[in-house]
Amino acid sequence: MAFQGDLRTFDFSDLLDWIANRSKTGDLSISRHSTRKRLLFESGRIKGASSNDPRETLGQALVRDRRVGEEDLFKALLRQEKEGRLLGEILVAEGRITEDELIQALVAQAEDVVYDLFLWDDGRFSFEDEKTAASPGVALDIETQIILDEGLHRRGAWASLKQRFPSSSVTFRIETPPGSSMGDVEDQMVKLASEGKTLAAIALESRRSEFEAALICNRLCADGVLAVVAADSTNDDDPVGSILMKLAEAQDYLHGQRFDAARDAYQYVLGLDPLNQSGKKGLIAVSEARQAARIRQRVPLDGIPVLKVGAVALTQLKLDALEGFVVSRVNGQWDIRSILKLCPFPGDEAIMIFARLIDRKLVEIRKP
Repeated sequence: MAFQGDLRTFDFSDLLDWIANRSKTGDLSISRHSTRKRLLFESGRIKGASSNDPRETLGQALVRDRRVGEEDLFKALLRQEKEGRLLGEILVAEGRITEDELIQALVAQAEDVVYDLFLWDDGRFSFEDEKTAASPGVALDIETQIILDEGLHRRGAWASLKQRFPSSSVTFRIETPPGSSMGDVEDQMVKLASEGKTLAAIALESRRSEFEAALICNRLCADGVLAVVAADSTNDDDPVGSILMKLAEAQDYLHGQRFDAARDAYQYVLGLDPLNQSGKKGLIAVSEARQAARIRQRVPLDGIPVLKVGAVALTQLKLDALEGFVVSRVNGQWDIRSILKLCPFPGDEAIMIFARLIDRKLVEIRKP
């Protein structure tokens, strides 16, 4: 049975208290703007948490805490996509992190997902009672009451922070140069603020919750390093939504072979979120698609391939099975389009093979 509602009429803290006190088992989904979160409960305890906010993914948390480098994370994510294994499993197997570090990171990630919800003053929720879908990977076991107490404490602190930062679209100016004793995190915040980033964008790029980013910026304001600039209504207050929208635009441009527009859209995403893996992979896809388009221009579908070497010479060449199949269908009469129909593998792959054969001067393409 589903229990649904609006956070403006049923506060998140009351919802969490209801789940904990009644030892509920179920699946809680919460959304606001473009952000989607999911919490899994068993007997009132938190067993798993997920979010589409890029600050709240396991990989980004590991990069933020300097447990894993950006390049190592990107390679692990590519392996995850190819092999279908869990990211944490891959990183442990590669020796990037230990099992204990993985568990600590997963717990911290789940806590970040939940704590941020205490600061939402609107949004929709749906609780599927008795739904017991298991959280993938390591099963968590987090005491909900402890989370509730800390979350309410953060809410009180957030109310105080909102007096200085009435909107997440506020920007900053540098009042005095930061001192040499400032830490790396503070240095990063000052750098982002100097670039005109909003509080929401600073939180996104530093891989921290808006609460954590506001705490640090508040200290910097109190120390006279930063000063708040009035919020600009044109600034983006939903960077997650902007990222998802731009990624969708980039995909449409890529499908339409508008490569420059696709590249610009992916770069815009990386401007908002420099560690965004979809943006990084998108730029690779644009480069590969552009190259494939150039190759297709060299291998016209109505062109007729003709062998430039004899049968004896072909037997001495080291052709792989797919190249051998393609060569065996070249008879000086069939065009490329006809040969592609005979190939038991994707047409793009066959075109790439023809391009290699042309480069090796084994085949030439004649006009029909």
